[in-house]
Parts: sequence; structure tokens; C-alpha cells
Amino acid sequence: MVEKVWGRDCLPAPFSAPPGKRIGEIWFEPPPELPEVLVKYLFTSEKLSVQVHPSDANAIDGEAGKEECWFVLDATDDACLAIGFEREVSPAEIAAAARDGTIEQLLTWHPAKPGDFFYLPAGTVHAIGPGLSLVEVQQNSDTTFRLYDYGRPRELHLDRALTVSDGVPYDPRHRGRVASRGQVLIDGRHFRLDRVEGQPDLATCEAYVGALLALPLEGDIAARQGSARAKPGECLCASSLEDLDFSGAGLTLLTRAA
Repeated sequence: MVEKVWGRDCLPAPFSAPPGKRIGEIWFEPPPELPEVLVKYLFTSEKLSVQVHPSDANAIDGEAGKEECWFVLDATDDACLAIGFEREVSPAEIAAAARDGTIEQLLTWHPAKPGDFFYLPAGTVHAIGPGLSLVEVQQNSDTTFRLYDYGRPRELHLDRALTVSDGVPYDPRHRGRVASRGQVLIDGRHFRLDRVEGQPDLATCEAYVGALLALPLEGDIAARQGSARAKPGECLCASSLEDLDFSGAGLTLLTRAA
């Protein structure tokens, strides 16, 4: 559990925040079998900073590139995610708006509902609004450059952020709803993410050869050998999809490295 200024002191079941703690993230530390992918739960009560991440190609000085995606689990009626800009903007416009606080008005705020999915290529300027519970799947990197943080006393990284930010609108092809996207949510350059209900179908099984993470959202999954089992709020690592028993599963997210 990771404390954040924008986190919650009351988490949705099955989680529970320690007394006096505002928990914003719950990490599943990448296992040795799958070091490239990091899976988190995120819980927001306030806006996150306006931020951006570098790609592997433009990371410098020991930084690591970071692409990520969000699967919305729960949202208040007015919950939104800021992703990309309303129009093409120059680095100078981004810098001026970040300094005077008007960058929020330059961004596109997308309404977010349970079942929505958003993929964020590196370089996408973004912020998460309050009232959201998300699963985030990302490259295993914590490289974040903040452009604006609502006056909070945290470090900003404007110069570095401007060198990696894409001043363009968000590509609508990178978002969708489960009902319209099918099982494969993303099959990208760095990781794949699938949503399955019950037993994975043949195409999913063929796509998951090698180490993977399974995150049950309903029901539970178990290892075919041994006693390992995961229920909602937990994450199971397996050397292959064939090693997992989905007989008790409902809705599950599966992910692996590309």
C-alpha cells in the first residue's frame, strides 16, 4: 500500500486502509518471472498531478520509459480522466499554462464509467480525477514528470516534461468499453492485457505462452499444482496460463510482457 495526498482513508472492499493513512495505490511488486510489468490498484479522492512519462526512446540519465493503461472498476457520476489536449499546442503554450494553472483547461477531460478502458502511450499528458477506482497496468517504471500539481508542495519537472510531452489530442482508438472491445484490451509494444470471464478461450490460451499475472476481480483462481490461490484484491503469478485453474473464476484480468 502506497500513501498519496490524493488517496483515500476508506477503501472499497476487499481492501482496508490502515488508520490515519490515505492510500492511493496498491502495488503488486513484479515477480522475478515477469519483471517488465507492474500492476496496481488506484483509488482517488482528489485530482492527481498533471503529468507525463517518457518513452524508452527518449528516456535519459537512468530513467525508464513508461506506457500504461487504465481499466475503470468504479466511478462517481462526475468522474473524469484528463488525457491529451483539446487541440494541438506548442511546448511554449504548455509551459505557460503549467505555470499559471490553466493547463487543466487545455486538457480534454473524458467522462469515466465502470468498464471503460484507456491506453496511454508514453508522451501523453494526463491526470486522473477524483472518485475513481482503477486497475493500472504499466511498464515497470516510476518515471513521472509533473507539469502542474494544484499548489501542492511537491516537486515539478517542467523542463524535462516539455521534452517528452506530445501536444496533441488523445487518439480515440486508444479508448473503449469492454462491451465493444472484446477480450483483448491492449496488445501493445510493452505488454498485453486481456479481460476474460470464466475459463479463457482458445485464442487467449494461445496468446499467453510464458509468465503472466492474473488479477481476479470476481471469483477466484488457483494454481493447478500446489495451494496458491488468488481472490479479488490479490494477484497470482504463473509460468503459463495452463498452470491456472479458472473453475471458480468470474471476471479476471490477464497481463504479460510483449
